[in-house]
Amino acid sequence: MKILLAVDGSEYTKKMLAYLTTHDELFSTSNQYTLLTVNPQLPPRARAAVGKEMAESFQREEAEKVLGPVTKFLLRHGIDAKTMAKVGHAGETIAKTADTGKFDLLVMGSHGHGTLGNLVMGSVATQVLANSKVPVLLVR
Repeated sequence: MKILLAVDGSEYTKKMLAYLTTHDELFSTSNQYTLLTVNPQLPPRARAAVGKEMAESFQREEAEKVLGPVTKFLLRHGIDAKTMAKVGHAGETIAKTADTGKFDLLVMGSHGHGTLGNLVMGSVATQVLANSKVPVLLVR
């Protein structure tokens, strides 16, 4: 199976990884794994003020802060995952990447705010579910 793991470095990412390690059918070395993290776009004025190179450097550093520890964790469990960092709106970018990358499964942690929380603040998980054609496993 080709599995996309959407990670953001939060406690929910850690819970998702813990879940995977206890479910051999998902966490098998025979699967292909890709880690994806999505950073928000810097506001245009901030990007213009610091310059393109500085903004891109900042985005790379932020992505590495998330991907580095997860990559090490997976390597300790015998999984050599590819990594991918993107900039944009998280929900839309994750769904689009899952679809265009022809993944069999998308796995991500969810904050689990519930219906009222989603109405008030929105949810990356809700947006992914609404936009992705790939099966999604949410771990809370």
